[in-house]
Amino acid sequence: MADKRGLFRAREAEDSHRVTNIELFFDLVFVFAVTQLSHRLLTHLDWFGAVETLVLFLALWWLWMYTSWTTNWMDPERGPVRAMLIAMMLGALLLAVWLPGAFVEHGWQFALVYVAMQIGRTAMMIVSSVHARNRDRARNFLRIVFYFVLSAPLWIAGGFADAAWRLPLWAGALAVEYAGPFVFFATPVLGRSKISDWDISGAHMAERVSLFVIIALGEAIVVTGNTFATLDHPDMVSLAAFVISFLSSAAMWWVYFDSGARRAGEVMERADVDAGRLGRDAYTYWHMPIVAGIVVTAVGDELILAHPHAMTSTALIWTAGGGTLLFLLGNLVFKWITVANKYPPLSHGVGLFLLAIALAVAPRIEALTFGVAMLGVLVATAMWEWGSLNGGWERWAPGLGHRLGWPDAAEIKGRNPRL
Repeated sequence: MADKRGLFRAREAEDSHRVTNIELFFDLVFVFAVTQLSHRLLTHLDWFGAVETLVLFLALWWLWMYTSWTTNWMDPERGPVRAMLIAMMLGALLLAVWLPGAFVEHGWQFALVYVAMQIGRTAMMIVSSVHARNRDRARNFLRIVFYFVLSAPLWIAGGFADAAWRLPLWAGALAVEYAGPFVFFATPVLGRSKISDWDISGAHMAERVSLFVIIALGEAIVVTGNTFATLDHPDMVSLAAFVISFLSSAAMWWVYFDSGARRAGEVMERADVDAGRLGRDAYTYWHMPIVAGIVVTAVGDELILAHPHAMTSTALIWTAGGGTLLFLLGNLVFKWITVANKYPPLSHGVGLFLLAIALAVAPRIEALTFGVAMLGVLVATAMWEWGSLNGGWERWAPGLGHRLGWPDAAEIKGRNPRL
């Protein structure tokens, strides 16, 4: 049996879906990478800098996500898989180091290492699938490597090209790679993949991506703490800005983890054939705005800490406000897809409405007040969902709902509410 499955997980094993320690170790590199992204955006607060940072974020996300799909199938407890993950860690660490200068002096290094990591990991998956006599999986990853090979010349040409050409070439490379799952990796001769080819463990996918959200939230707290620690003479206003920044991260955690991540994890654990589609749509694509929103909001928190009394600037609106928008929108679609409800969650629609009001008045209020408004938007969203979905009060304050005349969880479930 061991020979037949080769380097792959034993799906029949009870713990086959668990996230291993080496996977968590691999994720640690991305704490540094996400911090580098935030710092780069902070020093390039213009349209061009924002687009460049977006390209770098999409590259890192794609690298991490494809590695997570790979370890969903491959067993990280096997020696060769561990060696591959450690090599990927080193490569990701180099990418993070070169990230600030990726559009200046380190373009070719960034491009070559990125291409080598994507193609090398996928090639190992192909060889392992052939060895395990899993022809469908081998063909699936042959189609995947086709898209990485197709994008490689754009990455490498962009790395060696002048700065003016680097951005469009790298954006084109990412467009090729991101189109792959949408078209089921349609490839000449090999045809298209099927959803059944993406026979992933839904529980493992849900946990892996949730852990990346934790990484992003942790990075936001680290950035806020470092900024506050470097202030020369922090006063009560600075302390208030620091507390608001922390509470905003806590509110983001609540919005994502209190019910959405838990329910989606349960759906993914029960999913069979459709786990691959949910893994692609809900986790691979629609978690990008969630994570990007956390990263961008951290930059806004730094701006508020640095100048709490200043009037809200355009840069602050686009970071703190834009990050909150990305986070709420990503959560809205993620929860809508995974729960398969007829309507999107009303709680998040209310949050987006309140956000629009806050953005409208932003230029006329101080930065600290704007930070309070962003916190209020997140808290309102979290509390609406918590109080409406499956009787949040029943979990946190038993008996409170009955005394106030609120419906219990069974009644709410029967009504199929628009939350």
